[in-house]
Amino acid sequence: MTARAGATWRVDDVTVHYGSVRALDAVCLDVEPGAVHAVIGGDGAGKTTLLRVLAGLGVASSGGVTLPPQARIGYVPASGGVFGDLSVDENMAFVADVHRLRGWTSRAAELLAASGIDAYGNRLARQLSGGQRRKLAGSMAMLPEPSLLVLDEVTTGVDPVSRVELWRLVASAVAAGTGVVVATTYLDEAERAERVTLLHRGRVLVSDAPLAVSAAVPGSITVDDQPTDRSLAWRHGRRWHQWHPGGVARPGRRPTLEDAAIVLELRAEGRVA
Repeated sequence: MTARAGATWRVDDVTVHYGSVRALDAVCLDVEPGAVHAVIGGDGAGKTTLLRVLAGLGVASSGGVTLPPQARIGYVPASGGVFGDLSVDENMAFVADVHRLRGWTSRAAELLAASGIDAYGNRLARQLSGGQRRKLAGSMAMLPEPSLLVLDEVTTGVDPVSRVELWRLVASAVAAGTGVVVATTYLDEAERAERVTLLHRGRVLVSDAPLAVSAAVPGSITVDDQPTDRSLAWRHGRRWHQWHPGGVARPGRRPTLEDAAIVLELRAEGRVA
């Protein structure tokens, strides 16, 4: 199903099966125009499957989706997204040809400059660094000025400077009114989003503004050199964060989004009632 420009793009009660495996279980998600919606969760949570649904790749077993026409969706998969045997400029030209764009060269030049790869126009994509390839993939996805931009862990394994440049690209898309959904393993990135959805084993544990997710953590979080209960603790740098779910309130720290995600996953795994 497609919707008018400027609409909210939606996944409604979507379930996806791969054989006997339920990759998504009755998932709902809204992506507002001009906003970033982050999707987080551990390995096997269903992030890539959800983003494939949002990219219009038709993997839903049941439920409904409201998406722009396929030509108005920009998609960067978790790996790839560029043609290794084409040069940087040829990759951009290929996208322009597929979308039958006119007067696209100046926009392509702006995107490549913003990505910091404009000096490599004649270089084959397979000769670029990993971060440069991801920036090229992002530039290609944004060239047609999509209504919906779907980015699957586009910054994973990318150097810090390239991460900043990729987020500048995302910010420019948002400013133009594009709805952006991004799966990320970096929770500091998710904290920049207007809304964050935490997936666990294919189910939504929470979907809200990042600060609201953090504020809803029950109990308290302490920072310790050694935890008293390792089943409710996790390393953060050289120290431990420990969740104290109830009982007497303890002096602690304000939970971060990372703390909140771990606590919610601990609860989902039945570590506490």
